[in-house]
Amino acid sequence: MDKTDALREENTLKLLFTYSLPMIIGLFVGASYNIIDRVFIGNGVGDIGLAGVAVAFPVMMSIMAFSSLIGTGATALTSIRLGEKNIPEAERVMGNALTLLLSVSVVFTVLCLIFLDPVLIAFGANKEILGPAADYTRIILFASIFMIIGAGMNNFIRAEGSPKKSMFTMLIGSILNVILAPIFIFGLDWGMEGAALATAISQLISALWVMSHFFTGKSVLKIRAKNMRLRGPLVGRILALGVGSFITQTATGVLMIAMNNVLLNYGGSTAIAGMNVVNAVQTFIMLPIWGISLGIQPIIGYNFGAKSYERVKSILVAAIAFSTVIATVASLFIYFVPESLVAIFNQSEELIQFGSHAMVIFLLLTPLIGFQIIGAGYFQALGKAKQSIFLSLTRQVLILIPALLILPRFFGLQGVFISGPISDFCSAVISVAFVVISLKQMSKEMNQEATSEQPVDASSGSQEPTT
Repeated sequence: MDKTDALREENTLKLLFTYSLPMIIGLFVGASYNIIDRVFIGNGVGDIGLAGVAVAFPVMMSIMAFSSLIGTGATALTSIRLGEKNIPEAERVMGNALTLLLSVSVVFTVLCLIFLDPVLIAFGANKEILGPAADYTRIILFASIFMIIGAGMNNFIRAEGSPKKSMFTMLIGSILNVILAPIFIFGLDWGMEGAALATAISQLISALWVMSHFFTGKSVLKIRAKNMRLRGPLVGRILALGVGSFITQTATGVLMIAMNNVLLNYGGSTAIAGMNVVNAVQTFIMLPIWGISLGIQPIIGYNFGAKSYERVKSILVAAIAFSTVIATVASLFIYFVPESLVAIFNQSEELIQFGSHAMVIFLLLTPLIGFQIIGAGYFQALGKAKQSIFLSLTRQVLILIPALLILPRFFGLQGVFISGPISDFCSAVISVAFVVISLKQMSKEMNQEATSEQPVDASSGSQEPTT
């Protein structure tokens, strides 16, 4: 059994763990690029440093959003083509994706560097925060090409049946960042710039490792120059399938911009720093769910392409169940030890008091977030871009951002906090409705196919039941 055949024939629960666990581990370690910077900057630079990272965060999310737009969209299409045994077309998808990744990274970097200060001010920086935020962001932008190429092309390693290597790809750069960040921040006293430089070097090594996979002869898919010429219909299909992930990542950045500006008006730099900690904790809770969502996409896409609908349903139900359990267990730590979680980032009593209170309220309904994340990933794997886009929009764009803009006018900072559980509940209900409708449609198609395949008795014209 080769790697791609296993997607159709292996036990679905085993596939769930085989593909999701490496992604979860990789995402946890990959998140160190932001989380570790926050921890070290919070302790080495202080509240202003944490606020600076919060303001710079939307820029990093934009980088990852473009990588996700192209990488996950192309991966969804690649998985379907592999399920159809159409390797040449899968390689054409990957070649076009690589050209798009290179082009986007250059354009994005140049534009952001030209307008860096106005961008950071729009993202919530005041005079006190602007300097540290600019020092950090400038270096991150120069490394954006490595971030976009590394993260975008790593999707194809996973899609062709090598989830462990995909995990190691993320581990290499993240472990290097863990080593370099304290050396540059504390040992060399480079502060914000040291944290950014550690991230830049780590991303460079990760990108080199990813690309080496496709030039050593060990990959199923090969990078061929003829496939890098952009084809309009193929590019459109890649972007249509990836726009759901792009919106999710972009929405996170837009959310942070809206939140930073609201917090600046109602609570100042301490409020921005405190919610930065809350968002970091929420990210850690969401990481395993994102890992499951990413892990199941090649399995669902392959089996959907092979018309193995029962396996599609089985892996989806298992993914939702495991995501809910993980989110529920993680939430217990928020409810019982919020002060300890905030203290990891900074020892300021004011920050701990604000952050722990905000965390308990804002993350109250965290156990429900799996429905929206898994649901959006499920529709993306099926190649149903519209449903994936809509579900990606619900939590952060359609519900949370309006709540952030409206509720604080009546409840002040408490309005910021209660917007979290409101958005989690509403998006979960909408996602469940979409998934249930999809599964009913899939069951109907399965019954129709089973009926059409039943043999007909030549003497009576009646259908004989099949076993």
